[in-house]
Amino acid sequence: MIMDYNLESLKVHKQLGGKLEVRSKIGISSKDDLSIAYTPGVGAVSLAIAEDSSLARTLTLKKDTVAVISDGSAVLGLGDIGPLAALPVMEGKSLLLKEFAGLNSFPLVLDSHDASSIIQVVRSVAPTFAAINLEDIKAPVCFEVESSLQDLGIPVFHDDQHGTAVVVLAGLINSAKVTNKELSSLKVVVNGAGAAGTAITKLLSSVVKDILVLDSKGIISSSRSDLNKYKKEFLSLTNSQDVSGDLSFAIKGADVFIGVSKPGILTEEMIRSMNSDPFIFALSNPVPEVMPDVAHSAGALIVATGRSDFPNQINNVLAFPGIFKGAISVRATRITEKMKLAAAHALANYIKQPSREMVLPSPLDKEIANVVSKAVADAWSDAD
Repeated sequence: MIMDYNLESLKVHKQLGGKLEVRSKIGISSKDDLSIAYTPGVGAVSLAIAEDSSLARTLTLKKDTVAVISDGSAVLGLGDIGPLAALPVMEGKSLLLKEFAGLNSFPLVLDSHDASSIIQVVRSVAPTFAAINLEDIKAPVCFEVESSLQDLGIPVFHDDQHGTAVVVLAGLINSAKVTNKELSSLKVVVNGAGAAGTAITKLLSSVVKDILVLDSKGIISSSRSDLNKYKKEFLSLTNSQDVSGDLSFAIKGADVFIGVSKPGILTEEMIRSMNSDPFIFALSNPVPEVMPDVAHSAGALIVATGRSDFPNQINNVLAFPGIFKGAISVRATRITEKMKLAAAHALANYIKQPSREMVLPSPLDKEIANVVSKAVADAWSDAD
């Protein structure tokens, strides 16, 4: 019997009243316990931190606690559902940080879609946390929010962008290994210029030379007069021939399709027009740009989706727990491009013998976070 995950999830959440709770590390069973945990003993802890603020990293929950912050404007597969409806998703993110990386976490949903308001709130609460995970905030607001918060002195990381990009790059590295293709020589088409598409393109541009990016109106090129400042940044990273056209034009002769757009947009005819043995990363969820069986029948050699019921799942849980764990362990003040690349290579190298059906490890493998964490920590330590 196939489980109905929607019904089961509603049932479990109703029984438990959500997925998270706060637990004390100190039991209170005597006056001594109370005096150590609270007054008068806690005053000595506060004075120590007042004299040396870095002690907050060892004497309080700031040591290893991540804030998961969202306005609910771009929840995966659901869109702009608002802060209250986004709260169960943020609880889930916090749960994954605990289960896979051993990090404490707390979800905060904000009743504002305004970038300046979100920035101000994050700045105000940042002293409590070791890192900030921005989640499910729509583009281009997410770009402004993340870039404006890089001076906080703690990592601020928009997982929808960079977590996705890291896992995609890892899958692409191993796909190239399987086919003995040169990664740098691949022609890549990225369909979707939102948060994920932007981060994927920027990360890939450091290792791939030929990239075309499309939004809903076609290839991003200099002939377009409707590009915002974020899409204009693509012009220096992609489309070296400055061509224009739609997806059917862009896909001809391509080696890789990466979809972060909408269901069913990639056809069999388009896949057949690609180079031989192409890679299809169709990441629209829950319905991908093309179903795996259709892609394979049209000639695709390797197919990845965002779904757990098909091989090669592009799941951010492969990246973000380890990235945060590594960054926090070395008290990094930000997540650098070098750290993202290190995470992608560590994730790829975790698979010793990649194959068509396994270019990425199982998201349930909890050792992955430790491997990614070490790579990220080393990358920060080696930073200039």
